[in-house]
Amino acid sequence: MAVTPWQFKFFDVSQVKLADDESAFLAEPGNTTCVVAGSESIFVGSADGIVRILSQAFKVVRTFQAHDAGAITYMKQIEGTALLVTIAEDLSSEPVLKVWALDKLEKKTGIPRCQSTLQIQNGRKQFPISAFAALDDLSQLAIGFANGAVTVVRGDLIHDRGARQRTVFESEEPITGIEFREGNVTTLYIATTARIMTLVISGRGQGQPAKSLDEYGCAKDCIAVDKTTRDVVVGRNDAIYYYGQHGRGPPYTYEGEKKMISTFKDYVVIVAPPKSNAMPRSNPLRAFGVGAADDAFNTSTFTLLNTELRYVAHQEQLASQVQYIVSEWDDLFVFTIDGKIFRYHEKPFAQKLDILYQRNLYVLAINLAQKAGLDASQQNVILRKFGDYLYSKQDYDTAMQQYLKAIDNTEPSQVIRKFLDTQRIHNLIEYLEELHDHHKATSDHTTLLLNCYAKLKDVDKLEEFIKSPDDLKFDLDTAISMCRQGGYYDQAAFLARKHGEHELVVDVLIEDSKRYAEALAYIWRLEPEVAYFNLMKYATILLQQIPKDTTQLFIDYYTAAFRPKKDAIVIPSTPASGGGMGMGLGVASSAVQNLAALLPLPYMNTSALASPPAGDQKSTMSQAQIIEQISDDPAPEYKVPKPRTAFSAFVDHPQEFIVFLEACIKSDNLREDDKVDLYTTLFEMYLHTASSKKDGERQAWENKAKKLVEGKDIPIDTSNVLLLSHLSNFRDGAILVREQQGLHFDIFRSYTAANDTQGAIRALRKYGPEEPALYPAALAYFTSSPEVLAEAGDELDSVLKKIDEDGLMAPLQVIQTLSTNGVATMGMIKSYLSATIERERVEIATNRRTIETFRADTATKKSELQNLNTKPVVFQAARCKVCNKTLELPVVHFLCKHSFHQSCLSTDEDVRDADVECPICSGQNATVKAIRRAQIESADRHDLFSDALRRSKDGFAVISEWFGRGVMGVEGKD
Repeated sequence: MAVTPWQFKFFDVSQVKLADDESAFLAEPGNTTCVVAGSESIFVGSADGIVRILSQAFKVVRTFQAHDAGAITYMKQIEGTALLVTIAEDLSSEPVLKVWALDKLEKKTGIPRCQSTLQIQNGRKQFPISAFAALDDLSQLAIGFANGAVTVVRGDLIHDRGARQRTVFESEEPITGIEFREGNVTTLYIATTARIMTLVISGRGQGQPAKSLDEYGCAKDCIAVDKTTRDVVVGRNDAIYYYGQHGRGPPYTYEGEKKMISTFKDYVVIVAPPKSNAMPRSNPLRAFGVGAADDAFNTSTFTLLNTELRYVAHQEQLASQVQYIVSEWDDLFVFTIDGKIFRYHEKPFAQKLDILYQRNLYVLAINLAQKAGLDASQQNVILRKFGDYLYSKQDYDTAMQQYLKAIDNTEPSQVIRKFLDTQRIHNLIEYLEELHDHHKATSDHTTLLLNCYAKLKDVDKLEEFIKSPDDLKFDLDTAISMCRQGGYYDQAAFLARKHGEHELVVDVLIEDSKRYAEALAYIWRLEPEVAYFNLMKYATILLQQIPKDTTQLFIDYYTAAFRPKKDAIVIPSTPASGGGMGMGLGVASSAVQNLAALLPLPYMNTSALASPPAGDQKSTMSQAQIIEQISDDPAPEYKVPKPRTAFSAFVDHPQEFIVFLEACIKSDNLREDDKVDLYTTLFEMYLHTASSKKDGERQAWENKAKKLVEGKDIPIDTSNVLLLSHLSNFRDGAILVREQQGLHFDIFRSYTAANDTQGAIRALRKYGPEEPALYPAALAYFTSSPEVLAEAGDELDSVLKKIDEDGLMAPLQVIQTLSTNGVATMGMIKSYLSATIERERVEIATNRRTIETFRADTATKKSELQNLNTKPVVFQAARCKVCNKTLELPVVHFLCKHSFHQSCLSTDEDVRDADVECPICSGQNATVKAIRRAQIESADRHDLFSDALRRSKDGFAVISEWFGRGVMGVEGKD
């Protein structure tokens, strides 16, 4: 007999010790004719028709007389019920079948109730029953006979409602086994010594003749049913065969004579005699189970075979032949012909694994675990042990496959350390990649994997790893960091771009790749807030490398004109010739091309502007150009930062800074509070630039600075202009500020302080009419030194003339001023002195004449007053001055020679005659009285007198005026 190469002791064997004298009958050979198990009991039938029910301790718990005549040859216990089917045979009569309800006892006898009794018919032919099978609901039973006939019983045997019998099959060979297979149809498998047949007895196909399934039969008791798959198992001398709904399945080769087979769990139980006692195959009696020496001393080979996994779970030689095999309580029981009972208990799964580990049969252990339904963690323990074993045998590739399978429950550091020690980089990469696929990788694992790629210089694998379209399966920061450290800058930028780490993209492009144009192009494609952050962070280096484009980006952003750029794929209809496209693209477009190559188009914001025909797609895509495209959409809304936030970026870049400031000043969206910063800074930059230039260029920049502060309402602080102008030695700036503030004297003084005579002359001519005090100052300056006097020339005469005409200085003051430095000569002022003396003489004569006139008038007024007080007045008026009619009494005459009708004077009766005033002269008189009254009142206001004296240029005139008002305490006569 050929045996499987794997044989184990997976079962513990023990002989059952019978508990009491009542069960001792089992040890007596010949007493037992049938044994079955089910529903937590073992049922033993005997030759005298008695059924004994044994407990798990093999104690007889019940005994009853099932049949009065004949031996009980077949029984079946319906699992999960209390029903028991018994068949007793007596060759003198037909076999008798009974159905017992073990849970229902007869009151009189105390034995179980017999539900139904049936005599099995075989066409009145007296042949022994060779096979028996029944459905679990007892709706159909099949009985096979040694003469080759099969009888099927249908009916309700449980409730004794009658049953029908029919012979459904007949053959020349004896029936060796019968089994039901339930499914959509109920099929009866019939085994003879020469054939295996199937017969549909219920469902579709019922009534059709039996079909031959196999042209080889089997011996008696060599057919069974696998309870798990419901397949029929047949044992022949060459192999174990399985028959299912699709016919015969693949056999399992197991050579050797087989006396009996059964199924237990996943095993096929095989009983075979040893070869020494085996009968020749040519003997026809072997097919029916008849041995050469039928005595109690013939040995048997007992085998538990797992045909699926192809190993022997247990095999041993029994001293006597096996008579019955039953299973219950998760154990297998073997009854031998000499009355012994052996219990076969399967070892715990852990012990079976230990046995396999000892023999390094890890593949079988894995298959066994899968068959047993162990969870993944338990299976992974086996896989890990298998991997360790293969690693110890230096089969690294196969070992790695086991570690990969057990990756979910394996400590990665253990595996990684093994393969690092042996420098198996390829295997290590495989394991690390699997860790990332299972999302179990840490940052250290990512670092190690990228290091392995770098060590092998496997750029393709590196790109495949980072460009995986699946979800992120590694630590992003670690991956980017390792790519940068290893010099894989393009891959680092790709990773950062793919996962929206825009700051990292720009950082890699600038700090690592030194691709400044690509970095700026990338920033220009970001959303405003993100673009601003990156622009400010890298502004200094971008301005240093690509100042023009960077400045333009600053201008767009700070003038609220920033629009993220988009890219478009343009496929030319004809090949570009002579580099014309290259000339048109320029540096910025070249940067876009490089950026598109660095960050593949599926991750760029692109849209196809032109698509090629399908057939030309490969050729045209190689010629495709990526161009910048400005969207027509309105600029996105964003908070424009204060311009001063950008000032620090332009350190050491004055020209770009000036361009930026000029653009910001022209912006329509400029806030008032930002104008001061912009104008002040731009003014400073103009002066700073001018200071580094010479001659014409310097003058041009100073003109720009001057023009910036010339206009009205310029939002720049004058103190800043003065300070910056002073620091830059820019006199025009200070002059403009003083001019705007009306500080003309300060402007003139700034020229004189600088000994700029011509500037002083220009200032005098420009501001002198508005600021007369400049002329005395100019007089002092022009005569301060011979050089200044010579440079002033005829301007000195003009100044003296202006002073003389406007009376800005007294002649004595002029003489004192000119004599201070001893520069001017008498010849220079001769004409001035002559004109002044002559004018003074004329003025003195005029004043004398005026005095004489006033004296004469005063004497006349005094005479008139005297006459009015002492002499009568003659009134000669003939008409009323109000109504212009002839005077008629009553008439009122006034000393002013005006006469009125009394009725024309609107006076009250209460007013005295002395208080009545001339209506014509009253207004003038009232004015004189008011002036006099004011003079008297102001005589006590010394503060007003002091203020008037301080403000006046002619103090003597003020004293004279206030003297007339009585301020000195001298009151005039009324």
